[in-house]
Amino acid sequence: MCDSEDGPIEYPIDGTLDLHTFKPADVKELVKDYIESCLEKGVYRIRIIHGKGTGTLRRIVQSALDKHPAVAEYRHEEGSGGGWGATVVDLRRE
Repeated sequence: MCDSEDGPIEYPIDGTLDLHTFKPADVKELVKDYIESCLEKGVYRIRIIHGKGTGTLRRIVQSALDKHPAVAEYRHEEGSGGGWGATVVDLRRE
């Protein structure tokens, strides 16, 4: 869930997080919260769509992933799935 000007917005926890509609300032906390929600739902592979652009969102996402203890590894998505525009994250199972 995240906040907007109209109040909280429920975001689906299905393993795909598209950051195109979020402000860069909100991304670090959003990624952390999304990881926690995925773990609660038993989702252990996440696809984070940050876009190619200037790389700012990608760097913010990777910084958040580097600091999260549940992240086993992450990589750029291969092939037609987004390449540099998306990151695939594998989470540790407890």
